[in-house]
Amino acid sequence: MTHRFSGEIVICMGSSCFSRGNKHTLGLIRSYLKERGLEEMLVFKGAHCVGECENGPVLSINDTKYTKVRFENITELLDRHFSNQ
Repeated sequence: MTHRFSGEIVICMGSSCFSRGNKHTLGLIRSYLKERGLEEMLVFKGAHCVGECENGPVLSINDTKYTKVRFENITELLDRHFSNQ
């Protein structure tokens, strides 16, 4: 079966971003994708360090980089990109 990918999410898992909240954001993104049946349509991967520790946590969605991502706003960011999927 061939899947057509419709997006990519890259979450920084460097120690700074991880300790500032991406540890919790990771689980929220996984739940979001599963609840909406998007797991097979998206590439979701971690990156070691994206070099923006002072602006972390960092998350990229379809080549749009978001800095200072908070657990409270992640659903809004994902909806901007994937609510029509």
